Amino acid sequence: MPKVKATISIENVVASATLNQKVDLNAVVKGYPGVEYRPEQFPGLVFRLKRPKTATLIFNSGKMVCTGAKSEKEARRAVMKVVKELKKGGIIIISKPEMKIQNIVASASLGGMIDLEKAAYTLSKTMYEPEQFPGLIYRMDEPKVVILLFASGKLVCTGAKKEENVYDAVGKLHLLLEEKSLIFYD
Repeated sequence: MPKVKATISIENVVASATLNQKVDLNAVVKGYPGVEYRPEQFPGLVFRLKRPKTATLIFNSGKMVCTGAKSEKEARRAVMKVVKELKKGGIIIISKPEMKIQNIVASASLGGMIDLEKAAYTLSKTMYEPEQFPGLIYRMDEPKVVILLFASGKLVCTGAKKEENVYDAVGKLHLLLEEKSLIFYD
């Protein structure tokens, strides 16, 4: 266990869903004048919810992409709510949407300072070019995520498909940084 507990916060969960049927986006606009739909600029319709605060893209193929959720559960709730709203607006939807989490982005603070220079040549699968970007890019194989690591001990984890992947990855990296004496606490 690392000396200091990391604080982790899920910032965004991206989920895709398919209704396995075509959707008449113009009919959706008629039922919901608040949606954004400019087919000449982008083929998808944007359906925003206040609770949970998300934006769901809906395409006429019946495919959907939901962004902005703060958990897997919230992403599922948002997709189901959008489908419920579509039905309320007179859109006939035959089956339950098939849903898949595509990406989870989280931020964390490890509570110490990190020697990025030393980390760049101690850890494998890293990229560090401070003239171009202040963070070290670390590619983890298990779980398969990419972590942007900053000297402040703050990080961004992306590419996770499950929330537990985020916690595993951050914990694993934190331990590794301590084992290799790459993190320092005041």
